[in-house]
Amino acid sequence: MTDYLDKAARLIRESGYTVAFTGAGISVESGIPPFRGEKGLWSRYDPKILDLDYFYSNPHDSWVKIKEIFYDFFGKAQPNPGHIALAGLEQQGWLKSVVTQNIDNLHQEAGSQTVWEFHGNSQWVVCPQCGARHFASEIDMSELPPRCHEDGSVLKPDFIFFGEGIPRKAYDQSFEAARKAEVMLVVGTTGEVMPASMVPYEAARNGATIIEINPETTPFTNQITHVFLEGKAGEVLPELLARVRQLSAG
Repeated sequence: MTDYLDKAARLIRESGYTVAFTGAGISVESGIPPFRGEKGLWSRYDPKILDLDYFYSNPHDSWVKIKEIFYDFFGKAQPNPGHIALAGLEQQGWLKSVVTQNIDNLHQEAGSQTVWEFHGNSQWVVCPQCGARHFASEIDMSELPPRCHEDGSVLKPDFIFFGEGIPRKAYDQSFEAARKAEVMLVVGTTGEVMPASMVPYEAARNGATIIEINPETTPFTNQITHVFLEGKAGEVLPELLARVRQLSAG
């Protein structure tokens, strides 16, 4: 592991354009469960609550569960050392941007400045009719569903539901970052969710070196990964940041 960490640190130090691609695994360490898997949210909740048609047909029922999951529970989560280490890499100029599948805002709270949110952000709600956006924390959720102050329409969390397209700007910027990348850090994701999972493949196709940080191997590992660092993001990333700093200190 030590040799691989040193190799990864050298690659980042020598790279002119490094991008991180993150998934649910990095936020699990902040207490946010993944959607899929044995302990995932969909083992406890019916995923139809995030189906766009069901939401508009049953806004009250959907919002009861949405509030419970994303605002009562997720709202208490804090960035962990993995998020903070990525922000540190950016602050030192070694990381250009983070492309994330997560909607929890933890990268921004940790200090990351350039974050492309492939699936949106739960910290915002939007009016589907007039387009007004509000901080979720400023919305009265004592009566559900919450409604727009402007036109009375039911507000929707500003993240992607089933049946909804990826925001164009986030999509374009994510793939542009992948094409520019000389090194891509793939952190805490198994690559199961399309089309987000194509971002690392786009980077590899354009010649990027892929450094993967995951507790176990994934479909990326044998197909595009050049350096595999086995472990939790909150443990590996701080160590990686420390080694890049050591190299820079000379």
